[in-house]
Amino acid sequence: MHRLLFLEPGHFHATLTLRVPHPRVADEIVVYAPDGLERRDFLTLVERFNQRAANPTRWRVDVVTAADACARLIEERRGDVVVLAGKNGGKAQTMRRLHDAGFHVLADKPWLVRADDLDDVRASLASPPLAMEIMTGRYDLAARLLKQVVDAPRVFGEFRTDGPAIEAAGVHHLEKLVDGAPLRRPWWYFDVRVQGSGVVDIPTHLVDQSQWLAERAAPDAPAVLIRARAWSTHVPLGSFRRMTGEARVPAVLQPIVYGDMLDYRCNAQLEYRIGNVTTRASARWELSGADTSRLIAHGTRADVWREQSADTDHRRRLFVAPHDADPRALVDLVDSWRAEFPGVALRAASAGRWEIAIPAELDAGHEAHFALVLDTFLRAIDETRWPADVAERTLAKYTLLAAAAASV
Repeated sequence: MHRLLFLEPGHFHATLTLRVPHPRVADEIVVYAPDGLERRDFLTLVERFNQRAANPTRWRVDVVTAADACARLIEERRGDVVVLAGKNGGKAQTMRRLHDAGFHVLADKPWLVRADDLDDVRASLASPPLAMEIMTGRYDLAARLLKQVVDAPRVFGEFRTDGPAIEAAGVHHLEKLVDGAPLRRPWWYFDVRVQGSGVVDIPTHLVDQSQWLAERAAPDAPAVLIRARAWSTHVPLGSFRRMTGEARVPAVLQPIVYGDMLDYRCNAQLEYRIGNVTTRASARWELSGADTSRLIAHGTRADVWREQSADTDHRRRLFVAPHDADPRALVDLVDSWRAEFPGVALRAASAGRWEIAIPAELDAGHEAHFALVLDTFLRAIDETRWPADVAERTLAKYTLLAAAAASV
């Protein structure tokens, strides 16, 4: 049985690891953090999980206030697992400090903000205890089925080499709901020295997805940066105050205030190569609306893509466009999934395009994936299994992102 220790939780991803109970986790959790809005927001969301009508949790929270929360956590050693999801500036150094003290660390992305954070990331990944990312993308069913299509040569063929073989793009929104309630962001979220710039934030997910898809074509190949660029979203000061609850912009952010706008450098596009698989990945932030995403893999026999947009009723949906595939190959592949994924079916979407339809009951949604990440992490600890492949992949990703951060 593990007791989870939360160190200065400042991002809602920390709380989502507690959205459902876990048989390997004690009901008592310990939070090490100074008093403030971030700690109070964390505790409020935990209490909402405890008080909900359907499947309530039973978390008992012990709060420890200390000038050096990390030192107090290490000194008291009231559990063996630390969850980190908050300020990203300095996270690499904190992770190394916890790792060297013998704690397993489950940490939200990004692990680095500056290129010179890479040495600390490398040290945390070099040996036990375990350091692992809160990385949810591989648990999404549409993503898993897309991966299986790419791994089926009769359907997909091989990655094309006459342009980007993988194209990934997403639009995220600063104002959103979490567990049905408006999300409050800490003011430092808009300081890229603390949160991380667009080059190292959302691209952690996009690079992870392309690494996953390229496993068959380029096993063990490093990710090599071709080019990167970054640009800003202009945030009205009224929106900033509404999202953060701050009456005014803190002095440290004044250098990025221009008139009635805050210049938030949160957008990026990266081009990189894994073996002979080239990816173009972009991440963009807007103020409000529904998040959208599209990832397409271009094969010599078919293109396959996952999309969430107004065109898909804002549901993640999966499509295949064969252009030189065995006519029966796609049908046979989908048929082979029926025992594991009952209800998944192949439907004609438009001329030359098919949808792999996923029943709503098989799609638990993004927030449900955090419990699966926690389960994978705890299983690796309990089985004393050092996941060297995960450590190597994570280091390769952050080596790429460090190069991108240094280039813009």
